[in-house]
Amino acid sequence: MSDHHLTDKSFAGLNLPESLLRAVHEAGFEYCTPIQAEALPLALAGQDVAGQAQTGTGKTAAFLLAAFNYLLTHLPEDRRPTQPRAIMLAPTRELAVQIHKDAVALGAHTGFRLGLVFGGTGYDTQRRMLEEGVDVLIGTPGRIIDYFKQHVFDLEAVQVMVLDEADRMFDLGFIKDIRFLLRRMPPPGARLSMLFSATLSYRVTELAYEHMNNPQFVRIEPDKRTADKVTQALYHTAIEEKIPLLVHLLRQKDPTRSLVFTNTRDAAETIAAWLKGNGLNAEVLSGDVPQTQRLRILQDFMEGRLPVLVATDVAARGLHIPDVSHVFNFDLPQNAEDYVHRIGRTARAGASGDAVSFACERYVFSLPEIEEYIGHKLPTHPVMPEMLPILQPPARREYRPRPGAERGRGGRPDRHGGRGREARHGERGRRPERERHHEHEARRPEPEPREARPPEAEARPARPPETRPSTPPPTPAKPVPSSERPIKPPVRRPGGDKPIIG
Repeated sequence: MSDHHLTDKSFAGLNLPESLLRAVHEAGFEYCTPIQAEALPLALAGQDVAGQAQTGTGKTAAFLLAAFNYLLTHLPEDRRPTQPRAIMLAPTRELAVQIHKDAVALGAHTGFRLGLVFGGTGYDTQRRMLEEGVDVLIGTPGRIIDYFKQHVFDLEAVQVMVLDEADRMFDLGFIKDIRFLLRRMPPPGARLSMLFSATLSYRVTELAYEHMNNPQFVRIEPDKRTADKVTQALYHTAIEEKIPLLVHLLRQKDPTRSLVFTNTRDAAETIAAWLKGNGLNAEVLSGDVPQTQRLRILQDFMEGRLPVLVATDVAARGLHIPDVSHVFNFDLPQNAEDYVHRIGRTARAGASGDAVSFACERYVFSLPEIEEYIGHKLPTHPVMPEMLPILQPPARREYRPRPGAERGRGGRPDRHGGRGREARHGERGRRPERERHHEHEARRPEPEPREARPPEAEARPARPPETRPSTPPPTPAKPVPSSERPIKPPVRRPGGDKPIIG
């Protein structure tokens, strides 16, 4: 942790067990961050804590140390192996992986068995791990509920519950699953509960009061003065100028580790393709990337083998990515808090960095809210013609089927070069519509050439309309007296004597 982001309260003065103090020392921690200094004493005393803190402030270490301390000092009397003692829920797979990584380090000398479950990979492996038994279960709500409903484990022996990024759980629609799990744990008075969130909104506070035992609220205000540590810049640019400008800035600044944030997955893939086509090594981190590939990309980025990572907001929270030199907001976020979370990637634990934002005609409407939230205007810079180089064509984009594509959903080709119905038909063995159309046109007989007419023939004046003599209207016929009307002959029935008068 950076010395600029610490308090004068040391971990040695928190009366932690020796096994935890040893792990803290090995991790290089000596003094607490503000959220640790406020939340740890309460949690170590057995009180439920609802904390407001941004990512990168040390809250993960705070709830891990509190959870391990509670498990070490409250041994269960009777418990089956398939009954976890602690459960820690995270909204994203990347955050769950990060929590597990920190738990391995801080729990190295506790002897606890740690389990990690999340969707997208390792279904049978994770199931076998749960069947063998774990002490601390870390994961995402969907996969945990999946195993729970199959009775792979139960929650009757849970002693510690941790809910990280609670506001993000609401945003992603997981809160119904969270309540499902909380109602199947021991009552709040029989367990230690900790909740952490970037904002303690009304709905998060309501959840805390509903499922926690007299929670103590700890508020570490969001660092809206991030500008003191982050050099920010804003470029007002057109949509078609954003990629050339990004290529120029990446070449000019030559950053060692850059995060490029965009609002859509398709835009992220498009940006990465253009960067690759122009000599910049970049990868995409979004929900469409398979989990094993996501973990490899993150590992390459963290270890410096990948200089540019293009991401959606799935990576804006919860991930501890050290030493990010530059953050580029290719699209301005539509939420002011997300702006602080994004640029916070380059100011972890009080460090400094650079944040560059593009304000195009599509997302410039978010700018006033962002500037009001951070409390100042963003410094603007002009876009000069020499900052818009002529680019090489983009690299070929890797095809990743969208959810539901395997069920045959069609669609138009997107404006960024996405795969539409014609491309998918070609992959299935059918000829693309354009090819069939051209073949049909080739079979159509050529029309006979028309005889060219002189220009003056084309410009002949129009003939006046023909005039026809007017004819008088016809004289209406005089009515015929009934006495003079002809009488119809009688109609006889076959074999009958009496006629039928028609």
